[in-house]
Amino acid sequence: MSDPKSETTSAPASAATGPAPAPAKERIDWIAEIRGLALMLAAVLAFHSLIAKPFYIPSISMMPSLLVGDRLVVSKYAYGWNWASVSFHFLPRSDWRIMGSTPAYGDIVIVVPRNRKEDLIKRVVALPGDRIAVKDGQIILNGKPVPQVMEPPVQLPADPELTCDFGQHCYAEFAAYRTRLPSGREVIELPTFRETLPNGATYRIFDHLRQQLDTMDEVTVPAGHVFVMGDNRDHSADSRAVLWENGLGGPVPLSDVGGRAEFVTFSLNGSQKLNPLSWWGALRDGRSGRSLRPDMVQQKGN
Repeated sequence: MSDPKSETTSAPASAATGPAPAPAKERIDWIAEIRGLALMLAAVLAFHSLIAKPFYIPSISMMPSLLVGDRLVVSKYAYGWNWASVSFHFLPRSDWRIMGSTPAYGDIVIVVPRNRKEDLIKRVVALPGDRIAVKDGQIILNGKPVPQVMEPPVQLPADPELTCDFGQHCYAEFAAYRTRLPSGREVIELPTFRETLPNGATYRIFDHLRQQLDTMDEVTVPAGHVFVMGDNRDHSADSRAVLWENGLGGPVPLSDVGGRAEFVTFSLNGSQKLNPLSWWGALRDGRSGRSLRPDMVQQKGN
């Protein structure tokens, strides 16, 4: 016979084995999420402002060294730091510099024009204290012509990215220089010269027109400034051009130089779509990893 007491005490135990209550949903800590996102953005901003930043080439002013569609890396520490080093240039324009140094002849630098906050990319052709003039397209530096030697034309791809300023296509202007190779590929061959600066920095330039900027009276580069020009001399608004013509209005303060171009990461020819899968077919051969530092030659007398 069973014990009545044991039967009465077993019922509550059986009831306790019913379905367990659902666990409470874990609440999202939105403050922590926002803090983490802010720290990540701050880290990216700090890296872009202090170490290096990607840069896109939108114009033909630095051909043949740089093509429209090139993506490159700009180092921010090469000449120290200033307001122009900071990404997006949200700081007020100022002449402060930290650990500042002077670019070398031939360096390709990022410049912020004094009347607007957009990055331009140009080459340093004169340093503080230099006297510089331009005569018939040739630089006269401290009274001596900078050597220019004609070279075989650079073969540029005739693709839709090669546009002039203000969105005007250069096809008509370049028509006389278009040619078709035996392979069937169409290219543009502009008159090409090799220019060599006093420190031995050497690079190629284009000069195929006679135009107003081919002649400039001599100016002296003030202390703390550099004079910059584009390698495509007929399509570059640089230190030769006045501010209201989108130029730089003369020598550029070093506080407006935001970094040095180092190398090309990759280049797209303009045929790509929004779909990243289309970018592979738009890649230009031979551009990735190309150094943007000028070649150096031993100067006579050195």
